[in-house]
Amino acid sequence: MTTATTLPLKPIEADFVEKLQETIDQRDAIRDVVGKAVEAGLRNVYFVGAGGSIICSYPAFYLLQREASLPVFQVQSDELNCSVPRLMGEGSLVVLASYTGTTKETVAAAKTAKAAGATVIAVAKEGSPLAEAVDVAFKGKSDLFELLVAYAVLEKTGTSIDLADVDTAIANIPTALLDAVEKSSDYLGEIAAAFKDEPITYVLGSGASYAWAYGLAMCFLQEMQWKHAAGYNTGEFFQGAFEMVDDDTAVILWLGDDQTRPMAERGKRFLETYCKKARYIDVAELELPGIPKSVRGEVSPLVVAALANRLAQQYEAVRGHDLETRRYMFKVEY
Repeated sequence: MTTATTLPLKPIEADFVEKLQETIDQRDAIRDVVGKAVEAGLRNVYFVGAGGSIICSYPAFYLLQREASLPVFQVQSDELNCSVPRLMGEGSLVVLASYTGTTKETVAAAKTAKAAGATVIAVAKEGSPLAEAVDVAFKGKSDLFELLVAYAVLEKTGTSIDLADVDTAIANIPTALLDAVEKSSDYLGEIAAAFKDEPITYVLGSGASYAWAYGLAMCFLQEMQWKHAAGYNTGEFFQGAFEMVDDDTAVILWLGDDQTRPMAERGKRFLETYCKKARYIDVAELELPGIPKSVRGEVSPLVVAALANRLAQQYEAVRGHDLETRRYMFKVEY
C-alpha cells in the first residue's frame, strides 16, 4: 500500500462516452448472432463470468429472468467447469466476459461450454485467450454489452417491452451515465471521506442493483482498497445482517429506480431509524436525460455500476491507496 495519505482524484475519463458508444455500435452484430441462435433453435441462455464480469452480467440476467419466454441462468466460471448443467448444450447461448480476456477459469469455461455444444460469445480484448476460445468475440463494456444481448434475445423471441423506448434509451445511455457521474461525484466523495477509516462497511442493493452491492464490497473495497466490507441483497439484510447495525455502523444503500424500489425503501426506513451513519445513493433522484421512464429500471443498474466506479476512485483519492495495488491477484499462483 502506498504511504501517501491522499492521491489526486482521477478525472472522469475523457473517452467515457466513446467507450460506451463503441459497445452500442456493435448492436447490429449482436442482433445478428442472437438471431442466428434463435433460428437454430435457442433453448436457453447462460451468463458466465467471475468477479466483476459476473457482476456486470447481472442486469442482463435479471432482465431476461423477468421477461424472457425461455430459461436463463447465471453461472460462475469455475462452477461451470466443475459442474456442467444438464440443460447446457445444443440450443444454448453462453455469454461470457473478462476485462483482460485472460481470466483462466473464464477461458476454460468458454471451452467447457463449446464442448457441451453451446454457441459461445464473449466481450473480451481482441486477440486475448478468451476472444480466441469463443465462436464470436466482441469488444466494449461488459455490462452494456450483455444488456444489449438480453434485449436482442427479447426482440428475437418476443416481448411486451416497448422496443422503441429501448432504442431511445440505448442511444442516450452514454450521455445519461456521464451526466449521472458528473452530478454525483462530489456526494460520492463525501461518502468516501466519511467511511475511509471504518472497520467494516456494509453495502445493500435490491433487484439488479444488488450486483453492485456485492461488487462494491468485494471488488472495490476488499480487492482494491483492502477494506473489510460485505454486500447484501436488501431483502436478505433483514434475515440476519441487520442485527450487526447500530448508529455507529457504516452502511451504503443503493436505491434503484426499478420494480424492487419498495425493498430499497424498506431498507432506508430501517436505516434512518437505527443507523445515523448510513448513506443513500438514489438513482431516482438523477435526471438521466434521454432515458424514457419505461426503461429507467433496466438502465438503473448501469448507473449504479458507473457510480460505484466513481465512488471507488473517491476512496482511492482520500485513502491514498491506488486501485491497482494487489497482494495476490496477478502476482502469485492461485
